[in-house]
Amino acid sequence: MTRLTRADLDALPAYVPGKAIPGAIKLASNEVPYGPLPGVVEALTAAITDVHRYPDMGVVALREALSRKTGTAEERIITGCGSVALAEHLVRATCLPGDEVLYSWRSFEAYPIIAASAGATSVRVPNTDKHAHDLRAMAAAVTDRTRLIFVCNPNNPTGTALRTAELDDFLAAVPENVLVVLDEAYREFVTDPDVPDGLRTYGDRPNVVVLRTLSKAWGLAGLRIGYLVAQPEVAGNVRKVVTPFSTSMVAQAAALAALKAEDEMTRRAGLVVKERDRLLKAVREFSPDTPETQANFVWLPLGDRAMAFGQACEEQRVIVRPFAGDGVRVTVGTEEENDAFLEAAAKAL
Repeated sequence: MTRLTRADLDALPAYVPGKAIPGAIKLASNEVPYGPLPGVVEALTAAITDVHRYPDMGVVALREALSRKTGTAEERIITGCGSVALAEHLVRATCLPGDEVLYSWRSFEAYPIIAASAGATSVRVPNTDKHAHDLRAMAAAVTDRTRLIFVCNPNNPTGTALRTAELDDFLAAVPENVLVVLDEAYREFVTDPDVPDGLRTYGDRPNVVVLRTLSKAWGLAGLRIGYLVAQPEVAGNVRKVVTPFSTSMVAQAAALAALKAEDEMTRRAGLVVKERDRLLKAVREFSPDTPETQANFVWLPLGDRAMAFGQACEEQRVIVRPFAGDGVRVTVGTEEENDAFLEAAAKAL
């Protein structure tokens, strides 16, 4: 039979979202458990009356708000259907078939899918034994075919974070013609002052792009909206490959409302951090190799026991995110949800 799709996609794993089982506690998708920020529901209600119209393709009002928030020019900001879509656009704007996309592994599971969709070649550099990016090995893996490097900071799913000194050395070692994408989806949960804000520290570099999302700390996971900040030349070319009208009208309205509630977002992020620290201490009682985390989840490096542990937690009506052969990512929930996980984990082990 004649093939109608690319043969190389047969070997590509599909993206696996966190499960959602009615009545179960979901700690699988790194969501914040406190509901929409103040003003978001009202903004959605108002916007929905105009859904028969196209959204503002230029996303003018939201980019103006993000410009004020980030202190960067509007022309440098692009929004999209979550930061993962923007990562896809970046690969499309930089890579031709056979070019290389380099990233740490294990890291965000969408990276290999994104690379393959553009016909690019994935180059995976193993994490350190502390479950962090090995930046020296990543720099050494750069070739004349490397076009883009993803640096997930803090890293998903391990939660580990890179500090300023090591990122300084890494960026100095990367050729100027290679784009480095700092994926900072969990930036709002970072409390270590040595973990740099990519926009403030590296935003002036021509070959650095910073990705952010409103899905996590800002509570808009269901509306899919993220943004990137790049130098004008890079931003201009990426904008050419962005799917038209991909930042929906309701997403724009909700994002504008959420940004006005930054103080409440910060308060809620603080609650997550407090529970994160408690959860980390507790899980180390049964998983002592669990690394430090600067995100809103913890990583249990259970290796071959990961899938069985995930299934055992599910039987206790707690949904976590196992990665076969590697470990289990557990989202920080409310105090009650975290207690339920710890009880399930005790039974699972």
